[in-house]
Amino acid sequence: MSTITHHIHGKADAGQSQRRQAVTNPATGAVSAEVVLGSAADVNKAVAAAQAAFPAWSDLPPLRRSRVMFKFLELINQHRDALAHAITAEHGKVFTDAQGEVTRGIEIVEFACGIPQLLKGDYTEQVSTGIDNWTLRQPLGVVAGITPFNFPVMVPMWMFPVAIAAGNTFVLKPSPIDPTPALMMADLLKLAGLPDGVFNVVQGDKEAVDALLVHPDVKAISFVGSTPIANYIYETGAHHGKRVQALGGAKNHMVVMPDADLDQVVDALIGSAYGSAGERCMAISVAVLVGDVGERIMPKLIERTQTLKVLTGENLAAEMGPIVTDAARQRIKGYIDAGVAEAIVGRALLRVGQRNARQAELPEICGAFLVDARVEHDVPAIALQSPLGLVDR
Repeated sequence: MSTITHHIHGKADAGQSQRRQAVTNPATGAVSAEVVLGSAADVNKAVAAAQAAFPAWSDLPPLRRSRVMFKFLELINQHRDALAHAITAEHGKVFTDAQGEVTRGIEIVEFACGIPQLLKGDYTEQVSTGIDNWTLRQPLGVVAGITPFNFPVMVPMWMFPVAIAAGNTFVLKPSPIDPTPALMMADLLKLAGLPDGVFNVVQGDKEAVDALLVHPDVKAISFVGSTPIANYIYETGAHHGKRVQALGGAKNHMVVMPDADLDQVVDALIGSAYGSAGERCMAISVAVLVGDVGERIMPKLIERTQTLKVLTGENLAAEMGPIVTDAARQRIKGYIDAGVAEAIVGRALLRVGQRNARQAELPEICGAFLVDARVEHDVPAIALQSPLGLVDR
């Protein structure tokens, strides 16, 4: 079985830690490799490499750094499908979704190529009596990115292209669930001419994260992930004097008005619930259906879910791939089971209410799922197949 290692000072590094984690193909459940889980010593080695590379790299004119970015852009465009296949193999999202993810990352590299213009400062005379004002943009030093499993290419590329082009050196800690794309990007950066030590990858879990948060040579941290971990990252990093950007989760609502184009609404709901297996922060968690739109949209939504093509990600006909891990699948199933139970209890309460009140006076909200107060429905199929909650108001 192959072992996925770190990338430190321009080459693969097995590190000192003996801890390992299995990397699986979500479509089959088969273990494809094992990834090294880095220790504090491995983080220290990566930060030391980045710190050593910083003086020379930051001293280069921005124009010369941008040339490396242009070459990296060329290479990543050449290997975009290989990156997408790696995403599909370890995350499970369908290949076309993975291609879109790579494209979003490439757009940031294109932006970073303009770093000579972006780093320009300002000068203002006489902002006050006898006082002039200068604005300078200068690199910080070693910065780090801690990124999630759901976008193993796009989210790191939100961070390192601009950070590196601006003259910083970078340590990336990707998710151990899908660690291969980070190493592929490291190889492409080296081929683009990036000096050794400017970009480093440390595989790992909380131990590696904690080591980055407290390391005195790490000047800034960027994080994307769940809200509780974002709070922890921000508090710990700020406590140790670092600049921190911490992006947590979201609870996105879709409000559907009575005059909405229902076919377009169904497409949006299905794309949100099932695109990337629903594993993205912009997925719609709650749909607020105004007026009678719930009655009109549910048949269309149920029909659409029943025809959804759930296949392995490499099948180009697939509309949804597998959930990333069995543990995630069990967690989502628990949410759905709880919602179904709430809907069943709610229906029973509505039946009791029907004996004591006119139908027009009955509430139309019950639990987390759409319930028609005037007609007894089976629990909607959407509730059984998707983590998407539907609330009729």
